[in-house]
Amino acid sequence: GEGAVVGPDTVIFAGAYVGEGTVIGKGCILYPNSVVMGGLTLGDNVILQPGAVLGGDGYGYAQTPVGHMKIPQIGTVVIEDDVEIGSNTAIDRAALDTTRIRRGTKIDNLVQIGHNVEIGEHCLIIGQTGIGGSTVVGNGVVLAGQTGVPDNVKIGDGAMVAAQSGILGNVEPGTKMAGSPAIPAKGYFK
Repeated sequence: GEGAVVGPDTVIFAGAYVGEGTVIGKGCILYPNSVVMGGLTLGDNVILQPGAVLGGDGYGYAQTPVGHMKIPQIGTVVIEDDVEIGSNTAIDRAALDTTRIRRGTKIDNLVQIGHNVEIGEHCLIIGQTGIGGSTVVGNGVVLAGQTGVPDNVKIGDGAMVAAQSGILGNVEPGTKMAGSPAIPAKGYFK
């Protein structure tokens, strides 16, 4: 797109899209059919697997007596250095501010990250996990496959959540959770 900036040694495969005003760092790889909408920022050494979509509208609607009114999503997405994003993963544009994925985080295929979410450094977000809007995920967190995280919660540094768990509220740092609804893993497996 117009005004986009692409750093040195970045490879953009056929069918990938880079929107207007987007800034992409050095040494990135955008595989076929990945999408980076306008006004986003990608750091260095970012990998987008085929079909990843960054910066689509967040899921924002106001209920009115005559139906659902779309709320404009005018924020951005920032992907820091050394992040990998799996195939067919969607990371929504923030409503007003920034959806941010911090350095070194690895995101698997088929993950949904809602608007205004902040994910810390060196996290592992595994396939089919869904993270609701405005949630804050700390550093070094592991969310195993099919974990469901609602909007507006905080998951502390180093927390681990087992596959198919349903988080209902905040998770303290270093906690291991399992089940739906999720409880401390020791009690769940007992």
